Amino acid sequence: MPVGDANLAPAARPADAAPGARPAAELPPEVRRHVEFPSHWLSTPQGRLHYADEGPKGAEQTLLFVHGNPTWSYHWRRLIKKFRGERRCVAMDHLGMGGSELPPEPLRLADHIDNVVRLIDTLDLRGVTLVAQDWGGSIGLGALEQRRDRFERIVLFNTGAFPPEKIPLRIDVCRTPVLGRWALQGLNAFSWAALRMTLSRSPDLPPGVGEAYLAPHPDWRRRRAVYDFVADIPRNASHPTWQTLEKIEGGLPALAELPICLIWGMKDWCFAPWCLERFLKSWPAAETHRLQDVGHWVVEDAPVEAEKIVAQFLGSTPAAGRQ
Repeated sequence: MPVGDANLAPAARPADAAPGARPAAELPPEVRRHVEFPSHWLSTPQGRLHYADEGPKGAEQTLLFVHGNPTWSYHWRRLIKKFRGERRCVAMDHLGMGGSELPPEPLRLADHIDNVVRLIDTLDLRGVTLVAQDWGGSIGLGALEQRRDRFERIVLFNTGAFPPEKIPLRIDVCRTPVLGRWALQGLNAFSWAALRMTLSRSPDLPPGVGEAYLAPHPDWRRRRAVYDFVADIPRNASHPTWQTLEKIEGGLPALAELPICLIWGMKDWCFAPWCLERFLKSWPAAETHRLQDVGHWVVEDAPVEAEKIVAQFLGSTPAAGRQ
C-alpha cells in the first residue's frame, strides 16, 4: 500500500485512485497548472516523491515511465493518455523534479534507483514494461536489475546505461562548480537550452509546452536538482556513479531475453548513435528504430511516430513468460 494519507474527500477522489492520492493543491502553483493527472505521493527518506498513476490498477500490464534531466512526468503525457485505457501507467517525478520535493542533499544515480525500487515495491507493480529516456534509462534499468521478476519488456528512447565514452563539451562545461552552477541555477540555462537543442525535426515545441518544462524550476533553489544530475555525470572510475553504471552495464546481457524496443533520434548530440550501438552489443536482437531526422526528445520531436512504434511493439510482443 502506498505510503501517505488519502486526503481527497471520497466524492472528489477518482474511483480507482490509490490510497496515496493527495490534493493537487499540495503541488507548487507553477507546476500545478501543467499537471494533467491526479497527484499521488510516495514518502522516501529524502522527501516526498510525486507520481501519476493512471489506468486500471488491476491491469495485467503496467507501463512504468522514467524521465531524465531536466524533464518530469509531463514528458510522458501523450503516451499515458494513449495507453491508460488498458494498461496501468505510472510516471514518477524524480526528487527535485516536477512536483516532487527537493531533497536536502544532492542525490546520485544509486539514490534515484533506490526510489524507483521503493515505488515498485510500494505499489506492488507487476507485468511491467519499462519506458525510459535520458537519465531515466540508467535509473530504470538499475531498478529493473534489482526487481527482474517484476518486468516483462523494455522500451528505451535516447539514453545510456554505461560509463560515458565521452562527455559532450556543452554538457561538461555545465559540470563546473562555479560557472556551471551559475549558468544552471542562476540563468536556468540547461532547461532553456533543452527547449531547442532536444529537437531536430520540429522547429519549436507547441505553445505552452516549453512553459510546462520550465515550470518546476522557477528559482535558484529548485534548479539545484538540474545541476545535481549534471554534476553526477562521472568522468572516471573514481566517481561512485561510474561504478554504478559499470554494474548496470554488466547486467544488460542477461536482459536480452526480454522483448526490447530501442527508439532513437539519430540527430541527438548527447545520447548520440554510439549509445544505441553500445546497447546493441548487449541486445543484438532488440527491435530498433532509427529516426534519422529526430533529436533527443523523441516523444516531442516525433510524437505521432513514437506513439505508433510503442503501440505496435506492445501489441506484437508477448510479455516475457506469457508466450
